Amino acid sequence: MLTLQYIPFNEIENLSSERRIAKLMAIVKKNKIILMQGRLKATEEAGLIEKTMEEVNREFKGIELCTIYPTLDKNGKVSKQIKQAVVKMLMGDREGLTIIGPATVVKEIKRNPDKIELLTHNLNSRKNLGGK
Repeated sequence: MLTLQYIPFNEIENLSSERRIAKLMAIVKKNKIILMQGRLKATEEAGLIEKTMEEVNREFKGIELCTIYPTLDKNGKVSKQIKQAVVKMLMGDREGLTIIGPATVVKEIKRNPDKIELLTHNLNSRKNLGGK
């Protein structure tokens, strides 16, 4: 079974970088794919990757990570550009969507201008320990 967990940015915005990384790691290690509103700072993303490398073992093979940045409408009306600037000012560098998944579940994340492709490993090929 594939499990997606949505995390609104307000759920992690007040956490320190270390606690934010620890929370994300705990969720991913439960074989859940995270859909997080916003994005991590570059230093937090590097810290998450570093933490992942420290914890790789037989059961935890690492993570796949993708951040999608919204595109600004540079050819739109002035009112729309002002609205986009205000949103960016209020949200800071947190616009976007981040997808984080365990490497045992997520094979690859492809980003295209009009879609996201989340390729998973065949979960049915794993041995069912439940006896069925």
